Amino acid sequence: MTDRPLVKETAERTAAVSFTELNARRLGPFRRFFRSHPRAMDAVVVLVFVLLSLPNALLVLLDGENWFGVAGVALAAVALAFRRDRPLLVLAFVAALDIPVSVVTEGAGSSGIATMFALYTVAVAYPLRQTLLAAAVATAFSVSALFLIPVSTFGDAPGVIWLLSGFIVMFLAVAVGLGVTVRRDREHESVLREWAARNAELASAGERNRIAREMHDVVAHSLTVMVALSDGAAVVMKRDPERAAAVLGELSGTGRTAIADMRRVLGVLRAEAVSGSLEPLPASSSLAHLLDGFRAAGLPLRVTTTGPMLPDDPAFQLTVYRILQESLTNVLRYGKGVTLVDVAIARTGQDVTLRVADDGRGAMGPVASLGSGQGIAGMRERAAIYAGTVECGDRPSGGWLVEVRLTVPDAAGGTGNQRGKEKDDHAARHTGHAHQDSAR
Repeated sequence: MTDRPLVKETAERTAAVSFTELNARRLGPFRRFFRSHPRAMDAVVVLVFVLLSLPNALLVLLDGENWFGVAGVALAAVALAFRRDRPLLVLAFVAALDIPVSVVTEGAGSSGIATMFALYTVAVAYPLRQTLLAAAVATAFSVSALFLIPVSTFGDAPGVIWLLSGFIVMFLAVAVGLGVTVRRDREHESVLREWAARNAELASAGERNRIAREMHDVVAHSLTVMVALSDGAAVVMKRDPERAAAVLGELSGTGRTAIADMRRVLGVLRAEAVSGSLEPLPASSSLAHLLDGFRAAGLPLRVTTTGPMLPDDPAFQLTVYRILQESLTNVLRYGKGVTLVDVAIARTGQDVTLRVADDGRGAMGPVASLGSGQGIAGMRERAAIYAGTVECGDRPSGGWLVEVRLTVPDAAGGTGNQRGKEKDDHAARHTGHAHQDSAR
């Protein structure tokens, strides 16, 4: 993988994880506080109800020593304290309480405001069908309370009853509308939160897969070369001590390079090191060192290059480096009796072709190997980023062949969409080749 997809997916993961923070900013400090302290919101609701309802009940008490209005307000206030736990039960209680309170106080006392708060809570907690049914019942109770009040209470204007009934229906409808809106908003927020969580999980899984591929490249290549070098040093130790010392020097250098690469790969796991750890190392300047390392490990390489130099894009250079590294590592691990390994790097216009062919024995396709199957799959994923293909298999003349075709990205990035489309087509074409991957 290149550094650019890694940066992109890391940014997506960061955006997904920070959804909670963005949503908190949208809510504002007061809504955030009451969202995290629901009982504080319940206390505010009870306080507002008492402040709006108690004055009339106290006037009734002072005029006729009728305590029922104050008692009704107190009972409704206590019920509202439990509206979040038992929405339907609280709504039924305060709606039914409105009838005796209104009748006894002749309309001066009422629990109608409590009914509005309770109906809002039901609309937030239950689906629309149940909310409408509960609203119809609560409206029937509240309007019935008006018609049970003695007509003399309204003096010479009996039509006031119908006007007040209209206001009751309107206020209860507003309570339902607000509750339904809040419920839908919370459902939408929940869906977004779930999407953000899934997106974060997918991004995290993708990052783990990229790290696993990088670790495979580093460990498989370095350890394979180190094993080959140590075996060679053991063979020539007695016959040619100077040559053995040179081989051991190569072994030490390979080990240090492996440690540096592993530190770079593991650096992406530390958030504070992400920006610095995504530098695509090594680049094309290290290709010669890579090939010299395989020669020192015993591979008889013949390298040919044709056409212009590779582009300066470090991500593209890293892709070429990793593909050659994986291909030559497989030859070193699985090739038997290899006498020649042809490595060809050719560029024609915007097309780059990499070809690694050996003449070893032992076809690696159908034979079970020690590999995890990630090597060829990783090469195909790297090549797909640049609208490329990877073909590998047995050579008719014996040995193993890997041929990779890549498209050089243009400076303006105008072929990005085309490369993305070709990447999907490429992945579909290679689904049938999965059996070959297990060889390496």
